[in-house]
Amino acid sequence: MSYCVHCGVELDPSLKRCPLCNTPVLDPNNIPYFEATSPYPATKGKVEPARRKDAAIFISVLLSTISITCGILNWLVFTGTPWSLLVIGFCLVIWVICIPYIFYRKLSPYLAVFMDGLAVSFYLYLISRLTGSADWLFYLGLPIAALFTFLLEIFILSVLKINHSAFSVTLYIFSLIPLFCIGIELLCRNFLGSPLRITWSAIVLTVCVIFIIAIVTILLLPRVREEARRRLHF
Repeated sequence: MSYCVHCGVELDPSLKRCPLCNTPVLDPNNIPYFEATSPYPATKGKVEPARRKDAAIFISVLLSTISITCGILNWLVFTGTPWSLLVIGFCLVIWVICIPYIFYRKLSPYLAVFMDGLAVSFYLYLISRLTGSADWLFYLGLPIAALFTFLLEIFILSVLKINHSAFSVTLYIFSLIPLFCIGIELLCRNFLGSPLRITWSAIVLTVCVIFIIAIVTILLLPRVREEARRRLHF
């Protein structure tokens, strides 16, 4: 016994349409199958990735435009102080930092860090020209930049030549941080004419030594190292 799907009237098995509403009678066992079509296109389009050359041109044009614009504004409008030197120097530093990542990826990391140090030193020189004082540059600014560059070179050497695991890199960082802080404090004391001794950098040294001992312990105990890697997802 079947019924009309529209009005619900009882239908005779031989009927093809409902006698009351003329709705076609469909046999559920003989309903034709219609393949559903996907609303999405069959072919997937691909966006061409940006080329390194295009990125280099874009960054160079952007930084050059900022530098030239600020230089013109400083020359024609805001003529009180040569403030545009700070903007131009900053753009130069950014451009030099981008060299090994965009312009020339085959550049040695040691040379790249050295160039970054030179760019930062030149930027500090521009600041000294703006402030009209060079004492802090030669006794504080340049030595700190040289110290940071030297320690960064040691870090890269350790990562590339010794070990570059997560725990080893962390060990290198906690070993170099106190050296940098001690160097900064001694340079500042020398610049101010104070006695050469460590005070606040000793706190940094103590904290870093604690972390160094913990990391070395983990590295020396294989089972502890593997458990730490598993829990920290290294």
